[in-house]
Amino acid sequence: AGPRALWLARLNPQWKFALRSGLAVDWTPAPALPTGPGYDEAAERTWQEGLFAERVALLTALRRRDPDAARALLATTWSTERAEDRLMFVDALREGLSARDEPFLEQALADRSRNVRATSAELLSGLPGSALAARMARRARSCLALDFHEPRIVVEAPHECDSAMQRDGIVAKPPSGRGERSWWLGQLVEAAPLAQWSERFGSRSAAEIVALPVADGWRPDLHAAWCRAAVRQRNAEWSRALLGPPASPPAAEEASWQDPAKLLSALPPGERAAWVAAFISVHGLSEAFRLLGVCAVPWSEPLGRAVVDALDIARDAGSYPWSFSGVMGLAERCLDPEQADRLEVLTAQPDEPENGSPGAAGYWSEAFQRLVGTLRLRATMRRELTPTPRQRP
Repeated sequence: AGPRALWLARLNPQWKFALRSGLAVDWTPAPALPTGPGYDEAAERTWQEGLFAERVALLTALRRRDPDAARALLATTWSTERAEDRLMFVDALREGLSARDEPFLEQALADRSRNVRATSAELLSGLPGSALAARMARRARSCLALDFHEPRIVVEAPHECDSAMQRDGIVAKPPSGRGERSWWLGQLVEAAPLAQWSERFGSRSAAEIVALPVADGWRPDLHAAWCRAAVRQRNAEWSRALLGPPASPPAAEEASWQDPAKLLSALPPGERAAWVAAFISVHGLSEAFRLLGVCAVPWSEPLGRAVVDALDIARDAGSYPWSFSGVMGLAERCLDPEQADRLEVLTAQPDEPENGSPGAAGYWSEAFQRLVGTLRLRATMRRELTPTPRQRP
């Protein structure tokens, strides 16, 4: 519910659980930090003596306001922190990540904890200009080449995982059922900057590279690694190319590794909503729940219309509304509240369709009444909570 929920929680002692830092740290605005002459002492005392949740909240708030100061504070106790705490603290560096964090993260590559090393390597690979990204680029380039005669991508996966690769975050032992070479290849390509592949493959665009055949059955491993790289590097061009058009479902082999929801998260909000709206218009709601979860709230008008139209089609088909309870719940929270009046027509109970489920029309009418009622309540709350300009005297 955001900062308004925190404001509301401060008015009722029974809601104080919502004010706990561990619950609010991920989405609330940075809390006010102590200022003035006592600032350093107060922050230092919290960092040295506070509970873990308080220390995480302090580090997160300081990171949002002054990333360099947060990193410097973390460095003062880094060597004495527990491994599980170091993992949480280094993960807090994601926000505001920049090239200035590289020296600290490079040192963390030698950490005693494998999870800390892996997280540090992941963050460094998200910095295209980092030394780790350059090392990964050289390794990945040695594994992929373009056969100009066909053309197609030729893959030569690594034959070993040396100590230098492991220091840079490559996990040597694959999970059960996964081959070593494909495991190592995927990690290398995932961590390599995507910008390098255009030059490697004859100045082709991301879409042209994705469309190239891949020799010897390496396509699923290679494309899965590119998907993870696109999400990690927030690369809209590659995410767009790997997603493909919303009207065309992925091939069977692609469905096993492609995660459209994650790829969509790298696209601008408007484009993300348009893609999901087009997907729903063609494929309906059965595969759309996770896709809707990554769309900006409130939903854009085209996306909201696509969801409501799909629900209306499901009603006309005679199914029960609880088959779509997850989507209906999202609609109550994510539709623009101002659309309530337009949806009023859906609350009427239609005639039962032939071969439809008994009583389904009545259940749909009740479901749409709840939806409209919730939207109107949200609209009222928004009007009440919106500050009005002060009238001039």
